Amino acid sequence: MLELDGQKLSLAQIAAVAFGEEHVGLSAGARQRLDDSRGVVEKIIAEGRTVYGVNTGFGRLSDVKIPANELRELQLNLVRSTACGVGPPLSEAETRAMLLLRANVLAKGLSGARPVVAETLIAMLERGVVPVIPEKGSVGASGDLAPLAHLALTAIGEGEAFWRGERMESDAAMRLAGIEPLQLEAKEGLALLNGTQAMTAVGGLALHRAQRLAQVADVAGAMTLEALRDTPVAFDERIHAARPHPGQIEVAAHLRELLRKSEIRQSHLENDPRVQDAYSLRCMPQVHGAVRGVLRHATEVIETETGSVTDNPLVFPDSEEVLSGGNFHGAPVAFALDYAAIALVDLAGISERRIERLVNPDLNEGLPPFLTTHPGTASGYMVAQITAVALINEMKVLAHPASVDNLPTSGGKED
Repeated sequence: MLELDGQKLSLAQIAAVAFGEEHVGLSAGARQRLDDSRGVVEKIIAEGRTVYGVNTGFGRLSDVKIPANELRELQLNLVRSTACGVGPPLSEAETRAMLLLRANVLAKGLSGARPVVAETLIAMLERGVVPVIPEKGSVGASGDLAPLAHLALTAIGEGEAFWRGERMESDAAMRLAGIEPLQLEAKEGLALLNGTQAMTAVGGLALHRAQRLAQVADVAGAMTLEALRDTPVAFDERIHAARPHPGQIEVAAHLRELLRKSEIRQSHLENDPRVQDAYSLRCMPQVHGAVRGVLRHATEVIETETGSVTDNPLVFPDSEEVLSGGNFHGAPVAFALDYAAIALVDLAGISERRIERLVNPDLNEGLPPFLTTHPGTASGYMVAQITAVALINEMKVLAHPASVDNLPTSGGKED
């Protein structure tokens, strides 16, 4: 059982919940913090104070004061009007990760929401209600407003959701799961919408996969080295001690271990005219290691974000203050994920070059052309290498940094 307390979550924990391998609950401390912050909101309403997000409009309309008898309608309208994403839905795992991360943010107790709001999201996780969240519609600068609005829409029994693999109206899914839809109170719609949980969920799961791929790349590279009867001399510990980047040292050590009992490599130790191998084999520690360094940095950013409050405004119970800031801005996550995407293109590129060396009869050290025993009659892996090239080309396009664009929204308020 993963007990949410607003703590930093690891990529492994996110993946375990996203794929249904771990149960989730809310800590007693989180419930108390939620009660405390909610008390501040109730006091503001009772005293008639004007506070953004509690009794005002939003964005360009933030200077409009909302009367007390319209505060519930305000939150409901916010969710409905913001749920305007388009495109195919996020995967079930990505959506479940969003539910987890949003519940964990609320558990910090700085959003002014009641405990039942976090408990409803957790119940959806536990009972398999998965909101239909279109993948397009967020620019990230105001957080992931549209994706989180679709999540909130299901929580209030509107919109669409998946339940046991079937797409249906959210009220039906919630009813089948035995979950009472939320009745939003003041501030609670905004508390569900403001944040970076879509980009963090999608990026976190992608990084979790990337970490495994970084390990697999070493194994594939070592196998290629053996198949081509190349030398592991370039992985000598002394070479990498002279350039002590942590990732490079780790990969070199990993490759040495993978090749430690190799019988094939012995053929290169004596009477081999080749002096050194191609970069795609010799430079694996440098390239794979640099990728590991990038993934390590991106992971640190994502995991920090999982335990961060990205709502606005924030409610501080100790001082009974409500402060507006910009924690919803996605720059830290966007920069880290752009960096990771660029690194992964290079990891894929060096892998494709090793494929070329295996199948090209001019480079593969006597292996059959395209690894087929009947060249001509059979084409072997000729087109498989072409597919690899096509994927690399697509990756290069997709790795164009998303964080370099900046277009104003909300009447220039969100510039």
